[in-house]
Amino acid sequence: MVVNFKVFKKCSPNNMITLYMNRRDFVDSVTQVEPIDGIVVLDDEYVRQNRKIFVQLVCNFRYGREDDEMIGLRFQKELTLVSQQVCPPQKQDIQLTKMQERLLKKLGSNAYPFVMQMPPSSPASVVLQQKASDESQPCGVQYFVKIFTGDSDCDRSHRRSTINLGIRKVQYAPTKQGIQPCTVVRKDFLLSPGELELEVTLDKQLYHHGEKISVNICVRNNSNKVVKKVKAMVQQGVDVVLFQNGQFRNTIAFMETSEGCPLNPGSSLQKVMYLVPTLVANCDRAGIAVEGDIKRKETALASTTLIASQDARDAFGIIVSYAVKVKLFLGALGGELCAELPFILMHPKPSRKAQLEAEGSIEA
Repeated sequence: MVVNFKVFKKCSPNNMITLYMNRRDFVDSVTQVEPIDGIVVLDDEYVRQNRKIFVQLVCNFRYGREDDEMIGLRFQKELTLVSQQVCPPQKQDIQLTKMQERLLKKLGSNAYPFVMQMPPSSPASVVLQQKASDESQPCGVQYFVKIFTGDSDCDRSHRRSTINLGIRKVQYAPTKQGIQPCTVVRKDFLLSPGELELEVTLDKQLYHHGEKISVNICVRNNSNKVVKKVKAMVQQGVDVVLFQNGQFRNTIAFMETSEGCPLNPGSSLQKVMYLVPTLVANCDRAGIAVEGDIKRKETALASTTLIASQDARDAFGIIVSYAVKVKLFLGALGGELCAELPFILMHPKPSRKAQLEAEGSIEA
């Protein structure tokens, strides 16, 4: 049997420090997060000088445009979540992974393993999409594994002897479906008898990215108003927890129809509308929440943020949610009638084989 490992490698600018990691995505299962593990290899000169090497898990939260920053004013917080000394090694028990064991055998005595535990309440990796012409750092939450040399972990690191490798904290869809979303809203009118009733049902609560959403609409017009048209849309909700008024919504998919309209008094209408929210249809729009990207590679819409409770929301996080909104238009005098149903949009959990391939572990 031959086991091959695909490993991410990054060197410091002076080539004295090298970092090895076998993955850059770490799964958050709401109650706990996968440990962050890797290997640090030092040049012989650093070993002879007995240099102190530190590894840190850094959360970078940008909440304003880089172009708007002035002297003394920065719209960015850099939080050190975990810090530990790698070399000289401290007395601590580390449970090595198979990748670490093999790399230690291959890389020799100058290799030092590390394991860091990300706090469960730390925010998910989410960034807000910018315009294509904007080359500045995007707003959002990003994580880095930082390796540097110094007298203590509070020392200011030097660029030539520092490594910053971007990683992501991701969540996968639950294995079980929730309760099927359904709502009924009614509207009565001043000085007019009867009421207008709108019933909206989704075929399920949990959807995967790229999946078609079936919106079942049933309208019962027991009023004397006329329904002119029907519009269904998917809205992405973004809540920047740091700000009291940091909530906003973007419509990322919609469909509008007049089929079966005008719906006269005493009539009813039943129809199914299909919506597919994708990033491709919103790639030129600023403010859309997308998954925290690594080196600006192809990404997707941000997944729904799952949290254990409202009290567990991190102050430096971005909470993403999705909802289907159906709107009936009754004309200038009649107004509108709206119904809204939240749902979950996430990636499915990869199979064991896919996880091994993604981590670079393939058995033959």
